[in-house]
Amino acid sequence: MAVTDRTATVSAGPVRVEAELEEPLSRWLWLVKWILLVPHYVVLFFLWIAFAVVTVVAFFAVLFTARYPRPLFDFNLGVLRWNWRVSYYSTGAFATDRYPPFSLGPEPDYPARLDIACPERLSRGLVLVKWWLLAVPHYIVVGFLAGGAGGERWWFAYAGLITVLAFFAVVAVAFTAVYPRGLFDLVVGLNRWVLRVVAYAALMTDAYPPFRLDQGGSEREPRP
Repeated sequence: MAVTDRTATVSAGPVRVEAELEEPLSRWLWLVKWILLVPHYVVLFFLWIAFAVVTVVAFFAVLFTARYPRPLFDFNLGVLRWNWRVSYYSTGAFATDRYPPFSLGPEPDYPARLDIACPERLSRGLVLVKWWLLAVPHYIVVGFLAGGAGGERWWFAYAGLITVLAFFAVVAVAFTAVYPRGLFDLVVGLNRWVLRVVAYAALMTDAYPPFRLDQGGSEREPRP
């Protein structure tokens, strides 16, 4: 597993994950965030069902036309954005106290942001194998990193490393009022890895996710 320097600029690919640590954070709000997010969990339950259906429709669209219909792409991107914001507010990072909006849009003012470049064309051959065969090594890593601690997580059924690290961070906040910056960079980097894999498995890009931990909150275009 390659690990980048947390202070280095992250090279942006088709999947861009950005986050800002908002301080000061409440020392105790994290204890009730799971209750506050119940409306989001209900909405996300149905959104993930729709996401799965849309992905199946997109599979056949790509297979026959080599294109991912833009309205379907935008919807699935919106679901991932919504999920990332909820996760960032809660067990995916605990790095903001700003309540996530009920929105499929980009929400540029929210501290957790996600964008995926819509490809003009996708490989018809890859669509047959990338989501179940080529992505298997990443599924193993994602299972360890992300787990699936209920609600906003959909891929596994246990708490993963990201959730554990987020709880370490929030305990540090509770006792010191400071979110350790190195821990924040690591948590965002792990979430970035997971989101790249999800985008690939959902057929939204042909760019194979790198086995690389890009830490830190910002992504920028690589230097020429």
